[in-house]
Amino acid sequence: MSKLKNIPVVPKELLVPFIAATSIFALWGFANDLTNPMVAAFKKVMILSNKEAYNVQFAFYFGYGVMAIPAALFIRKFSYKSGILLGLALYAIGAVLFYPAALEGSYTYFLISLFVITCGLGFLETTSNPLILSMGDPSTATQRLNLAQSFNPIGSLTGMMIAKFVVLDRILSADYDDSSEIVALGAEKAAEIKAYDLDIISTPYIAVGLFVALVFFIILKTKIPSMAMGESLSIKESVNRIFKSKTYLAGVIAQMFYVGAQIMCWTAIFQLVEYINEGSNEADKIDGTFWNIAAMILFVSTRFVGTALMKKINPAKMLTYFAIAGAALCLGVIMTTGLTSLICLVLVSVFMSIMFPTIYGLALKDMGEEVKLASSGLIMAIVGGAFLPKIQAAIMDFGDTINGEEVFGDIVSGGITEIHFSFILPMICLLFVALYGIYAYRATKTS
Repeated sequence: MSKLKNIPVVPKELLVPFIAATSIFALWGFANDLTNPMVAAFKKVMILSNKEAYNVQFAFYFGYGVMAIPAALFIRKFSYKSGILLGLALYAIGAVLFYPAALEGSYTYFLISLFVITCGLGFLETTSNPLILSMGDPSTATQRLNLAQSFNPIGSLTGMMIAKFVVLDRILSADYDDSSEIVALGAEKAAEIKAYDLDIISTPYIAVGLFVALVFFIILKTKIPSMAMGESLSIKESVNRIFKSKTYLAGVIAQMFYVGAQIMCWTAIFQLVEYINEGSNEADKIDGTFWNIAAMILFVSTRFVGTALMKKINPAKMLTYFAIAGAALCLGVIMTTGLTSLICLVLVSVFMSIMFPTIYGLALKDMGEEVKLASSGLIMAIVGGAFLPKIQAAIMDFGDTINGEEVFGDIVSGGITEIHFSFILPMICLLFVALYGIYAYRATKTS
């Protein structure tokens, strides 16, 4: 252990490119957490069910599943820098496409724009994560990735703040408790409100698209090392080596369940707050965005703490402990009501904080050059954020409806509502992550 303490997490000669690569992490954090609250925004503006509104998450995270492998093949043939530049270009194009989507007033066009953004993010994540892993001694790779990922939530917090103050607080639809109130205003007035709100929603995306275009030109002029990590192998040889790893395939599955759990917990904060606020006076209503921001602050701070603790605690062991604690808190959301259930949900973020980079590092342990291709499977696993929240939304919509609007009711004995019961899904996901932690610990101890 003392030997590990003497090995720098980032060598001095790689500090500048490490900082350049780490700065990209904030960009996809911004997109992720600007988009999560948009589920609630589109539900209001477009008058959608939970299941329909969650198509925002489906379109956004499905891009990872489509683009991860092409991105890995691209950087394998060219370079990490080329992958970053193409990712930034797609990100910028997708964000600017919000302008024609708002003009048309089409939900489908917005979903296509989100999909293009995530195709860019697929390139950025497939490129940046293995690049960070390669920037130093393999024994400190998981710590290094946790450190870099710690800056991702800075972008996330910025995205949440903009979602709150630029979008959710300004859309006219938020002034109405029920979508039927908007419909009752008449078709012309309802159309005016919709057009105004869609302009509000699109503004931050267009702005970030222009900013990402600027970052593109900055990275174009920045020297990023190629960071080759061994002999050049054919794709067939790389695939054979990848699947010989004891921790890889299970790590991909664990990553899919983790990302699904993360997106479900963060997005459903707004749905849980909406349920808690039902029937409350305006002065007594709580703000979902502030609770979402609180979850992210806990997530950020705990990741820094977790990275430091990994010098003393085995990463696989820590992953197991954190996943069990997170699953227990999901059970708390199911079994409690009101603010207690909301506090349990927010606290899940404490224990999710280290999961993505830790699973990533464990799955890619000792991969060498084939990490470029292997990383694509772990980025493709982010598609769990597309499918699993849709299942959770279907559980939320399970109850009766009145005039097309959801009525939260009991679906199991003991007075547990659909919104609370839906957290059985992230609980199961986190229990699988715990099992992976146990498996990875045993596999790495014997290897």
